[in-house]
Amino acid sequence: MSADGVPDEGEVVTYERRGPIAVVTMNRPDYRNAQNSVMTYALDAAFQRAVSDAEVTVIVLAGNGKHFSAGHDIGTPGRDHHVHYDNKAVLWWDHVDRSGGDQRFARESEVYLGMCRRWREIPKPMIAQVQGACIAGGLMLAWVCDLIVASDDAFFSDPVVRMGIPGVEYFAHPWMIGPRAAKEFLFTGDRFGAAQAREWGMVNRVVPRAELEAEVTALAEKIAQMPQFGLALTKKAVNQAEDLMGMRTGMDSVFGLHHFAHAHNAEVGADALGGMNARSMRDTATRPAGDAAQQNGGGTADRSAGDTAQRDGTA
Repeated sequence: MSADGVPDEGEVVTYERRGPIAVVTMNRPDYRNAQNSVMTYALDAAFQRAVSDAEVTVIVLAGNGKHFSAGHDIGTPGRDHHVHYDNKAVLWWDHVDRSGGDQRFARESEVYLGMCRRWREIPKPMIAQVQGACIAGGLMLAWVCDLIVASDDAFFSDPVVRMGIPGVEYFAHPWMIGPRAAKEFLFTGDRFGAAQAREWGMVNRVVPRAELEAEVTALAEKIAQMPQFGLALTKKAVNQAEDLMGMRTGMDSVFGLHHFAHAHNAEVGADALGGMNARSMRDTATRPAGDAAQQNGGGTADRSAGDTAQRDGTA
């Protein structure tokens, strides 16, 4: 246990070199890889290591266990929102000695929006290897990657509108799945499966769970044969095109709405989360009829993620 009361969970992110591929794996499987700040800065250190290694051409982001990530940590024993970490993504003051909206804005500018933007600009191709739950903050982690390969039991959700908040901090929804799909996704809070995600253009490939790692490895090895500098410039070109479509400025404007919603919740209700917690978020989660994850056996993973949300405080 640290001086801040946060338990030592060991390596919450692991790093492995497989030839030209660096595999960065979130390693909080008991909490469905809920993202706390320890994990955030461990991910950043792993990505820095991969960028600095000239022998690494492709980075794979994976999650250990049944689920990729059940989202931001809003209640596990390892929740560390009160702990100081040196800023890496934004030049702003520390959040720990601030209060109210000042504190929340400072922290989320760094660990959520700022870090995701920092990782999106990594000059090496990144592939998200997604299985099981990819919810809220988990979406952000997948979206910063250039490609997403999902297992057929993967499911996706951004339920934070149930808190009265217009989506997660890294508001990429209209660019990832299109405006109309984004509205349906957010308005309903429904979970959707990998097949639907592929139809909307968010996921590149969907494969059986048993074949997920092999499929990602084969794709990464194929990409790794391309010139490294050419890949970096190509990635930058596509990212710039996205930003010319308004992605970066759009996120800036929605980030303000996100924090206005937090402030409104705190002013009229019990807290900045609109009185919601992991249990209530789990209990109100729904799945569209005919969802591919259910058809493909995702129901077990779904129930498991829901049980964990109740127990672990992830969302």
